[in-house]
Amino acid sequence: MADRRRINGPVGTTLPPIFDRPSPPRDRVENPENAIRKIFLKTGVTPSASGSAYLELESPNMTSPSNTSLKLTCTVHGPRALPRSAPFSPHIILTTHVKYAPFATKQRRGYLRDSSERDLGVHLETALRGAIIADRWPKSGADIIVTIIEGDQDRNAPENQRDDCWDMMNVLSGCITVASAAIADAGIDCVDTVAGGVAALVAKDATSSPSIVLDPAVADYHKIHAACCIAYLPTRDEVTNIWFKGQLPGADVMLYNNMVERALIACRNANRVVVTALKKTINAEQEAS
Repeated sequence: MADRRRINGPVGTTLPPIFDRPSPPRDRVENPENAIRKIFLKTGVTPSASGSAYLELESPNMTSPSNTSLKLTCTVHGPRALPRSAPFSPHIILTTHVKYAPFATKQRRGYLRDSSERDLGVHLETALRGAIIADRWPKSGADIIVTIIEGDQDRNAPENQRDDCWDMMNVLSGCITVASAAIADAGIDCVDTVAGGVAALVAKDATSSPSIVLDPAVADYHKIHAACCIAYLPTRDEVTNIWFKGQLPGADVMLYNNMVERALIACRNANRVVVTALKKTINAEQEAS
């Protein structure tokens, strides 16, 4: 039996990735605070899977490639019939599996999933369930496997630096985006392409006042007070999952709403990359046929 979780190498030659920054509307071009890091997204990277995708974020400091970056790969297996012994289900059953590679972070990861990886899997399943038309495949199942090749951490940070796992927000956002592209590549019907986005309340140094930024690179800021990760369906204008972490000064509701609105901007920017990657895949298949 073939190992469905093994990442197979490319069949042919490979080329270095070319990052594609999503083009924001004209009223946001001159505002760098509304921009996210450059994203490289490609579908169909694993021929043995029903659908697959690879996502990579540009390192904020290109002169030091060992700094923070994010590399994810996702494979989708299914839909396929459930065993006869399984109870009847009127909708498709999703199984999400998120796993860090042992070398993905500064501290080496184990081969068994820990609590943080299980939490990422639960959030990913919630985000995707709102996008898939589940009643199209009764008594069927689909496995969505996301492998984190490189986490969004600063590998040059000192050992005594406190780690509050803020990088998990960017990891979850990338997992949602790459899984959405892989699901579309597998031909599973969805109401819309779901995309992930992150907004955070950060302080650039010890003396500056906190401000809200999009797609924060943890290594670039002195402190992160709070962060919000959202899974969003742009066409339907619906939110399928929200994960908020941290504390806002004075429990300011207006500040929370502002963070959510900024996270939605990041989701719209990431969705443009997903749509562009899927269009390129369709055009390539049409040219090949």
